[in-house]
Amino acid sequence: MLPRLLLSNPSADSFSLSLTMLAFAALSLLLCAAGHVAFAFTDGLLPNGNFEYGPKPSEMKGTVVIGRNAIPNWEISGFVEYIKSGQKQGDMLLVVPEGAFAVRLGNEASIKQKVKVLKGMYYSITFSAARTCAQQEKLNVSVAPDSGVLPMQTMYSSNGWDSYAWAFQADFDEVEVVIHNPGVEEDPACGPLIDSIAIRALYPPRLTNKNLLKNGDFEEGPYVFPNTSWGVLIPPNIEDDHCPLPGWMVESLKAVKYIDSVHFAVPSGKRAVELVAGKESALAQVVRTVPGKVYTLTFAVGDASSDCQGSMVVEAFAGQDTIKVPFESKGKGGYKRAVLRFTAVSPRTRIMFLSTFYTTRIDGSLCGPVVDDVGLLSVRRPLHM
Repeated sequence: MLPRLLLSNPSADSFSLSLTMLAFAALSLLLCAAGHVAFAFTDGLLPNGNFEYGPKPSEMKGTVVIGRNAIPNWEISGFVEYIKSGQKQGDMLLVVPEGAFAVRLGNEASIKQKVKVLKGMYYSITFSAARTCAQQEKLNVSVAPDSGVLPMQTMYSSNGWDSYAWAFQADFDEVEVVIHNPGVEEDPACGPLIDSIAIRALYPPRLTNKNLLKNGDFEEGPYVFPNTSWGVLIPPNIEDDHCPLPGWMVESLKAVKYIDSVHFAVPSGKRAVELVAGKESALAQVVRTVPGKVYTLTFAVGDASSDCQGSMVVEAFAGQDTIKVPFESKGKGGYKRAVLRFTAVSPRTRIMFLSTFYTTRIDGSLCGPVVDDVGLLSVRRPLHM
């Protein structure tokens, strides 16, 4: 039996082939774009960000790392030590809160890693650090062309470790994250310990008809390590041009603390802000207003259930108006709501929160009142008959 022949129109075949090739090209471009987006880092620990994979014995001299690329995924320079949890330095016991290893940056030492990102996107770096010998330690965090020096003189947790957030805008598809110790101590080993370095993409919050403030619930913010119980410090604007808490600015000399509902009492949602340094710890946002129009600022004030006890007062400012909200903390959680009604006097109004008093726990670590669920709406004036 002869095979059946399929007769076709040559012009139709050519048109069909063209459509197929066009579709294939479009699909290839889409897959390439999707692959690029998927490859860009968005959330979590950097590769070997907790330093659990260390140098080979041949690449170390005691605790000092001698190979530039000895720590997997990282490039080092200067006096860098690979520290095991429980290691002793004189009378000091060096403890690593997450995992078993960390690095210590001596005089002018640094660690860096290249990371794939999306150009133009905002990101926040979160890392944990602890002071060792020196009292005036600080760290320079940079992603070119942005950089910031984060002071470590004030420690906010009871175990000596704090987590810090620092934000940047990506100017390229690949950036180099650098953490550098600019200190010069008599003992080159007197540098800060670094552990658990993570990154998170920040999505700019949008205004809604339910709130004139951006990110009033603080749900958008830096990466929070799931296994740590001390929150994340957000530095003041003088240290960071791009706030890791989108929509807000830290207009003070000291940091505010970003806390999560897993380890703290949070009035609403999963995130909130703790004002941990009295009047030196202020949070602000500038909003568009209509002069002569009446607005209501609503917010929650409470304690983080972190044994922070005593009389607390949160001062809220809306332009020229202010309110003081007292809260008696037993350190076990709880909150109250407050309202500030004001009339706008300019096209832009600064909303700001700060703590009137310094508060400390029994162990001496700084703490303070929690602010959450901040809302701003315009109200109609009542009609006068």
